[in-house]
Amino acid sequence: MIHAVIMAGGSGTRFWPASRRALPKQFLRFGGDRSLLQETADRCRSFIPAERTWIVTGDVHAGETRRQLPDLDPAKLLLEPCGRNTAPCIGLAAIQLLAVDPEAVMLVLPADHRIQPTAAFQQSAERAFELIAQQPERLMLFGVSPTEPATGFGYIERGAAFPENCSVFQVASFREKPDAETAARYVASGDFFWNCGIFVWRADAILRQIERQAPDLFARLTALRTAIGTNDWSEKLATEFRHMPNISIDYAVLEKAAADVCVVPATFDWDDVGSWQALGRQITPDSRGNTIDGRFCGVSTNGCIIRSDPNHLIATFGVSNLVVVHTPTATLIADRSDELGLKQLIAELERQGLSEFL
Repeated sequence: MIHAVIMAGGSGTRFWPASRRALPKQFLRFGGDRSLLQETADRCRSFIPAERTWIVTGDVHAGETRRQLPDLDPAKLLLEPCGRNTAPCIGLAAIQLLAVDPEAVMLVLPADHRIQPTAAFQQSAERAFELIAQQPERLMLFGVSPTEPATGFGYIERGAAFPENCSVFQVASFREKPDAETAARYVASGDFFWNCGIFVWRADAILRQIERQAPDLFARLTALRTAIGTNDWSEKLATEFRHMPNISIDYAVLEKAAADVCVVPATFDWDDVGSWQALGRQITPDSRGNTIDGRFCGVSTNGCIIRSDPNHLIATFGVSNLVVVHTPTATLIADRSDELGLKQLIAELERQGLSEFL
């Protein structure tokens, strides 16, 4: 059967001060009434039953996950005792799925992306499911056609199309985040996709690949697997998971097993919501180019991103190209064009001992 596995770990700081360690961006809303996590669960449940939707998140985010997804089966909430990147996360989900469904097929996706429309996402997923049914050892990932020479994404070079399914391609190579010139060359060639981090594969197939490509991780997963359904699970998880390598599934498996990896061109619109700039893509700007999410009054204000809440007014005059974000305990005012500056600001907050605001 098909199972959705939503990866909801991480504690991203790129949306500070709205995002905090206890409330990372997957729990935030961006231009709608539902958080990114809720939107992702809704999207999956439109074609995968709720009883086959799994959430993998950190211990510290268990309460907020349950609050936002009150109908989630408690058995489908997998809690990581610490962050260890996507390879251990996916391995943890795979062993749990196989314990209840030896034929499990995993649709693995991050909780913090925007994808529209759902029907197109389902169509792309079903193409992948069909090929997995025909070639069960294949590892499928989705590629997004680049709209610009972005330097912040990994790229996938497509190879030959499959004769039995001309809309699916063999992966020729994986390319890391390129410089601007290289990214422009990739886009111009028409042979590259953005790697959006959404995957489809059988749970047993990905475990076999982990065994071949990441034996240290596989050994920990094997030791942990013996404790599933026993009273020793929590203790065993705490012990084994902390010793798993901190590595992405791309580095651990996919790049080493490229001959078995295929790419499905995405037919949906995708946004990784990577910074406050993304709000400008989610909400239609006003006549002066301001993106407004909350209560706002501006005079001679142009090209700003403004975020507040209905109970707090942000008022501006004579400013341009700012990010202004208000929360009850902190307010950010920043140059809209300087995304790296926020990372430096977070480091400075740490240096000054202001971690209670992080």
